[in-house]
Amino acid sequence: MMLAGGANIFPTVPCLPATSVISSSTPLDYFHQRHNHGLNSTKLEKVAMKLTAMGQFFFFILITSCTHAVICSSNGNYTDRLSLLEFKKTISHDPQQALMSWNVSTQFCSWEGVHCSVKNPGRVSSLNLTNRGLAGQISPSLGNLTFLRILVLSTNSFSGDIPMSLGHLHRLQILSLQNNTLQGRIPALANCSKLTELLLANNNLTGQIPVDLPQHLENLDLTSNNLTGTIPVSVANITMLQKFRCAMNNIEGNIPNEFASLLGLQVLRVGGNKMSGQFPHPILNLSNLVELSITKNNFSGVVPSSIGNYLPDLQGIWLADNFFHGYVPPSLTNASKLHHIDMSSNKFTGVVPSSFGKLSKLSRLNLELNKLQASSNQGWKFMDSLANCTELSEFSIANNYLAGQVPNSVGNLSRQLLYLYMGGNQLSGDLPSGIANYCNLVIVSLPHNKFTGVLPEWLGGLNSLQVVQLSNNFFKELIPSAFSNISQLMYLGLEWNRLNGPIPSSLGNLQVLQELLISSNNLHGTIPKEIFTIPTLVRISLSFNSLYAPLHADIGNAKQLTYLQITSNNLSGEIPRTLGNCESLEVIELGDNFFSGSIPALLGNISNLQILNLSHNNLTGSIPVALSDLHFLEQLDLSSNHLKGEVPTKGIFKNATALWINGNQGLCGGPLGLHLLACPIMQSNSAKHKLSFIWKKVILVAIVVVFAAAFVVWLFRRRKQKTKAISLPSPGRFPRICKIQSNWSGKIWFCLPGKIVS
Repeated sequence: MMLAGGANIFPTVPCLPATSVISSSTPLDYFHQRHNHGLNSTKLEKVAMKLTAMGQFFFFILITSCTHAVICSSNGNYTDRLSLLEFKKTISHDPQQALMSWNVSTQFCSWEGVHCSVKNPGRVSSLNLTNRGLAGQISPSLGNLTFLRILVLSTNSFSGDIPMSLGHLHRLQILSLQNNTLQGRIPALANCSKLTELLLANNNLTGQIPVDLPQHLENLDLTSNNLTGTIPVSVANITMLQKFRCAMNNIEGNIPNEFASLLGLQVLRVGGNKMSGQFPHPILNLSNLVELSITKNNFSGVVPSSIGNYLPDLQGIWLADNFFHGYVPPSLTNASKLHHIDMSSNKFTGVVPSSFGKLSKLSRLNLELNKLQASSNQGWKFMDSLANCTELSEFSIANNYLAGQVPNSVGNLSRQLLYLYMGGNQLSGDLPSGIANYCNLVIVSLPHNKFTGVLPEWLGGLNSLQVVQLSNNFFKELIPSAFSNISQLMYLGLEWNRLNGPIPSSLGNLQVLQELLISSNNLHGTIPKEIFTIPTLVRISLSFNSLYAPLHADIGNAKQLTYLQITSNNLSGEIPRTLGNCESLEVIELGDNFFSGSIPALLGNISNLQILNLSHNNLTGSIPVALSDLHFLEQLDLSSNHLKGEVPTKGIFKNATALWINGNQGLCGGPLGLHLLACPIMQSNSAKHKLSFIWKKVILVAIVVVFAAAFVVWLFRRRKQKTKAISLPSPGRFPRICKIQSNWSGKIWFCLPGKIVS
């Protein structure tokens, strides 16, 4: 017999052959033993009969138990196998052929991802199919795997609801369904009393956090879903909870006061929600807390100045994107294990605590977008102290109220420094030369300050740099050719400075450069054709300079180019037809130049084009009809040119609010919303050609007819004259008779009317 869940009432006994249980040896031995103690034959027979009956009964019980166990085991095997096959039926996509081994020819305990219990042979204890690319729904049949302890289907493409039947798996210890596209509510799992890990992050789950979660949970991760409501007070009853994460949802309210009883809690991440109120004080009671993240909420007020005293084991604290004000708590230095501090995007005031230098394990310090100040030696003292943070790799104090020259101690920071952000302040003077000490620096970002002087050549010696952002300062003179030595440079931002001279053609050596931004300077010369050979170039911004000469046809080689912005220069010549080869372009801004010729019809090949600005140039000809086929085009500015002819009527041309064609006197027609004059009725070229041919034929025939008529008239007259000359005289009339007479001077004609002269 078996209880619910498969537990045996009887102890497990191996199933032996019947002869081994009721052989004569056992009762006979007993008989001989009793006989040796002086029992008579009658009594022995009675005893033997009783023993035989007892043996038969024991044998029956044993056989029954063994048979039932075999039947139960067989039924369990059949149920688990059938449940797995039902699960396979709901898989609609299996790109890695992960379930190829799931067939009747192999024993299911050897199927991929399936493990069976050792204590309960033939019963599935674990199903792990993580990251197999599976798509489909999770079959409710998995709820029949009653011996299942581990179910991991994470990082796939499962959709639909989480089956309610999973709540029947009372042996389940780990349920991981994260990184899928599951929907619906979190099912009731209270009966999964042994569940210690519930991982449902990165799905599309809705509803509220259940109030009846399993009481033995240690790790609960609900990050990145669409959960609403508040954090249930009942979560505080899960006394064994060590990690609670529900970040990136739509949860409101504050952290319940009852959370103060979760003394074992080590990780608390509730960022990216709609929570509000003062700083949650129950947190101060969680002395074992290692990670605290409440970023991107609506918390306000003051962060307790003694927070570091209450949370001595803290390793990371994230308070960014809230509305906290007041001073940065100096007590954070008492949490000596801190390696990550992010208090950015708040309203903190005052100075940066100089005691931060005591945090020897600090690797990331982000204080940007606050109201922190430093304009004196006292205010800059924190920079001196940070030299003790030998593991510091990321430091940002951008967008605060720091002013004046950066102290030389900026060059004493950790040699492990990778990211330096100091933009958006009021820093002045030359670019701090101490930055040259950081040979591993990946990003140097100091825009929107008041730095002056020239761009230093030593920047070209920082070979690890990938981002140089120095825009919106007052740097002058030339762009150093040494920049071409920064072989890993991906972003060069020098906009809104006072740089002059040409663009170095050596920048074409930067073969991984993606963005070249040098607009709003005083640059002159040509745009080097070498930069168009950079295979990774995505954006070129050279607007508002004094660049001249035609745009080189090699621009067609920039196949990855997405943004081309060179407005307000002195560029001339025709727009290269090869520009149509840059099929990745989304923005073309060539306005306010001196381009001439026609608009290349090949621009119609750039199917992703969203913005096209060719305004204020000297373009002629008609508007290519091909532009009306650009389905993603959102803005088209062709104003102030010399275009003429009929305006197309489809695509962008139907949206008068997204089209600018004013300043072109020769345009006509188009959609009614443009309010242009109608085009004169013009015959088609073929009709004109046909009409011209006909007229030529008519004129030719007319000339032939005229000449023929004149010739006929002439012949007629001549013939008439000959007829008169040879006709007989009529009665009463005498013809004129002429005769030739010779004399000494020659032959003389004599003609006398009416008679013959001899």
